[in-house]
Amino acid sequence: MKLGRVVLASGNAGKLREMRALLADAGVELVSQRELGVTDAPEPHPTFVENALTKARHASRSTGLPALADDSGVCVPALHGAPGVRSARYAAVGEASASDAQNNAKLVAELAAHADRSAYYYCALVLVREPEDPQPVIADAIWHGEIVAQPRGSGGFGYDPHFLLPALGKTAAELSPEQKNRISHRGLAMRALLGKLHDARLIG
Repeated sequence: MKLGRVVLASGNAGKLREMRALLADAGVELVSQRELGVTDAPEPHPTFVENALTKARHASRSTGLPALADDSGVCVPALHGAPGVRSARYAAVGEASASDAQNNAKLVAELAAHADRSAYYYCALVLVREPEDPQPVIADAIWHGEIVAQPRGSGGFGYDPHFLLPALGKTAAELSPEQKNRISHRGLAMRALLGKLHDARLIG
């Protein structure tokens, strides 16, 4: 079976844009679950992989299509790994949503008293062929950087304006989309996933 149309288990426009670009040469048509009327799945688990798998199974069950899910976030050692799996909801109360600006403001405030500003983005990707797929295809990757107090750049999304790459002297939000996709956690994880999909003969 070759993958054709795949539902992305996310309504995040930034993720959809990045992942469509990364999949463009693999013959995969990626459609957002929001376009198909699929609601967001709960993300109750303590690990990125478990949450990604839950989201992928939910999207596949709701659409009858193979599903790809990404669960990713920024992890800060000085904050014991926070925001971590709660990256999108870091400044929220309970399970409500929070804006990128709110999440960034909380992260900068929490880090104000710490000298260690190292951080890394982590991405877990999970693809299921069907809702109960017993062999989900899983890939992950890490992107190291540090958090800066003042935002820089207008690209990307999430914590990108505060995520500095010391070797480049730029934040993730100052990179072009093509450059970001080459070196980011999501880009690295996607290339690993594509290799596994090729080995499984799911793509050409």
